[in-house]
Amino acid sequence: MADATIDRINPTDLDTITHLYNSIFRPERSQDWIERHLQSRRNVLVQVARIGNDAVGFYIGMELRPTTHQGWIVGVVPEMRRAGIGTQLLVAAADWAKTEGYRSIRFEVPNTVRSVLQFSIAEGYDITGVRYDHDLATNLVIFERVLGENGYEG
Repeated sequence: MADATIDRINPTDLDTITHLYNSIFRPERSQDWIERHLQSRRNVLVQVARIGNDAVGFYIGMELRPTTHQGWIVGVVPEMRRAGIGTQLLVAAADWAKTEGYRSIRFEVPNTVRSVLQFSIAEGYDITGVRYDHDLATNLVIFERVLGENGYEG
């Protein structure tokens, strides 16, 4: 397992996030697209995972409701997948969310991304629903986990 440093960054400083997003996902998106999505959101959390000086992953989330933190996008560069970076990002986000007073953390995964579905179940998230996403033209599986005394530990 890689030992990444997880840094919280200012939600307005999205150059690194945009670069990472476009190296992980298709279609590519502009920084403006990310900024528009974060506009008017409460309690935005943006994290970058680094190995040495290299940014290898990121997490963006925000308040869904006063008791729930919603993970919006989590990405890890292909060459660092299966090295524990995603887990480290989620643990850091859950610890932060617990500190901020949230009782649960939630995210949605396209039904077609089997590795993340398996990962989410293995990490102790419960399936709490399914919804159809018209932009992606697929079902999204909704995962949620109650935060314990120490954040991620439940």
